[in-house]
Amino acid sequence: MSKVLFSTIEVTRQAFYRTPLTAAIVNLKPIVPGHVLVIPRRAAPRLQDLDASELSALMSSVQHVGRIIERVYGADALTIACQDGKAAGQTVPHVHFHLLPRKLRGDRFGSRNDEVYPALERAEGSLPRELAHIATDSKTGGSSQVLEAATDLQDRGPEAAAEPLKMDADDDRKPRSMEEMVKEAEWLKTFFEDFNGGESRVSA
Repeated sequence: MSKVLFSTIEVTRQAFYRTPLTAAIVNLKPIVPGHVLVIPRRAAPRLQDLDASELSALMSSVQHVGRIIERVYGADALTIACQDGKAAGQTVPHVHFHLLPRKLRGDRFGSRNDEVYPALERAEGSLPRELAHIATDSKTGGSSQVLEAATDLQDRGPEAAAEPLKMDADDDRKPRSMEEMVKEAEWLKTFFEDFNGGESRVSA
């Protein structure tokens, strides 16, 4: 089984869905239950850097994974977001889509639906630190990956490393352990026939 990288960090154990060109991974600090990322297998920085086959595969995976995640987490809709470039708030130079299951009742944001976007911005801002945490916690990670992540963040300037504005809800988003993330990934895998984009066992 080939490794899955998100930028320079190995996230193989967090991957629950794979195709030859894409992968979906669980999140260290999900904003809502079921908040996952869908990425191309190649670490392309921007959407414009993907070729036609990669872009098509990525969009198909966003749609397929979103359909499953929505049903698995008992949601009514999805928030799907991609910060495409540094000026748009992207902090990890690897194209990625955030998929967040949303509910009409019992949703974290309730009637304050637009607050999901600042929360996503803060989550994106913390991704480099989260990746460093993953590398530290991973058996295959280690200090070299942490150093790479820290160096990459430093190279992108002080604005990339700035502490994002916090809200009370951010304090509730504690980092999960590797074991917790692997457990969720293994559970989510059961809703997909295989890692090659097969039909899921969740009814369409």
